[in-house]
Amino acid sequence: MNLKQSIPSDFSGFVNVTSNNESLLFEAFGYRDLPNKLKNTVDTAFGTASGSKTFVAVAIMKLIEEKKIGIDQPINQIISKKMPNIDPNVTVHQLLNHTSGIGDYYDEEELNDYAELWEDYPNYKIRKNSALLPLFIDKKMVDTPGKKFQYNNTGYVLLATIIEELTRQNFDSYLKQVIFDPAGMTSTGYFALDRLPANTANAYIYDEESKEYYSNIYSIDVKGTGAGGCFTTLKDLERFWQTLLSGKILSTHAVNLMQTMQASDYYGYGFWIAKKNERTFPYMQGQDPGISFISSYDRSLNKTITIMSNLGQDVWALHKELSAVLL
Repeated sequence: MNLKQSIPSDFSGFVNVTSNNESLLFEAFGYRDLPNKLKNTVDTAFGTASGSKTFVAVAIMKLIEEKKIGIDQPINQIISKKMPNIDPNVTVHQLLNHTSGIGDYYDEEELNDYAELWEDYPNYKIRKNSALLPLFIDKKMVDTPGKKFQYNNTGYVLLATIIEELTRQNFDSYLKQVIFDPAGMTSTGYFALDRLPANTANAYIYDEESKEYYSNIYSIDVKGTGAGGCFTTLKDLERFWQTLLSGKILSTHAVNLMQTMQASDYYGYGFWIAKKNERTFPYMQGQDPGISFISSYDRSLNKTITIMSNLGQDVWALHKELSAVLL
C-alpha cells in the first residue's frame, strides 16, 4: 500500500496516517519558508485555524467535571462583562455545539474571506481573546438559543472568556496547564505571527492575478483566540489523541459526550462527527487564509489521519482519498 502516491506533487504540509498503531505514512512536504526554500519537516509546527476549538472544548469540559460551571448553566451567570444583545438564556451547552443563536463576528454568509475582517480593524490588535470583543459586542441575536446549528466563532471566544473568568489566567495558559503539558505537547501553543518560534511554518495565499504566493500575516488574527489559531506538530497531535482517549485529562464519560452528536450538522462538543458505514468517528478541522487542517481518529478501526497544509490546499479531498485506500 503506497499512500504517498495519493499526495499531490505540489503539496506543502504534512501527512500522518496510522492504522492499528502502525505508521503507514509520516512525512512532511514542501516549504515552511517558501522564498528561502526552507523545507517542512515532521517536527515543523503548523497553524490549525478553527481546529483548536477542540482544545477550548476540552478545557470547558474539565471545568464542568470539576463542577466550576454547569453544562446547562446560562453564560450570563458566569461572564461578568455586560452583553445586552446576547440572550441571557444562552447556555454553555449551546456555545459548545454552535446552537446559541449569537451573532457571529465572522459570519460566513456575509463574508467570503476571513481577511476582509481586518480591512477596518487591524489584525495586529488581536493579541488576546478579549480583543475580539468590539467585533461582536453590538451584534444582535440571529436566532433563538437552541433552535438550530449555526457554526459560530463568537461562541468559542465566549467559551475562552469563561475559562479566563474562572481560572484568572489567559485561556491559552490554562490550555497549556491542563492539556498541552499533561499530554507532552511541547511544541504546541498560541504563538503570535510576529513572534513565531523556530521551525514554525509560515502560511501562504495564492494571488491569482500575479500568479505568486504571499504571506497570510495580514489576513488572520496576529495571535490565536478561543475561535482558533493554535500551532502544533504531527507528534503533538498524536499525543493529544492518545492522552485524551486514555482518560488522563477527562473522564471517559466526558470524552464520549464530546464525540457524540450534540447538534445537527454532525457536531459534538468541539469535535465534528463523521458518519460512515453505520459507524461514527470524531475529527478536528480548520481553515484560514493559507491554512487548512484535518485530524481524525476512528476508534472502531484504530485509524488516525492528520493532514495540514501551509498553502491552504484541499486537505479534505486528500483525507477522503486516504480513507478510501485504507478500507
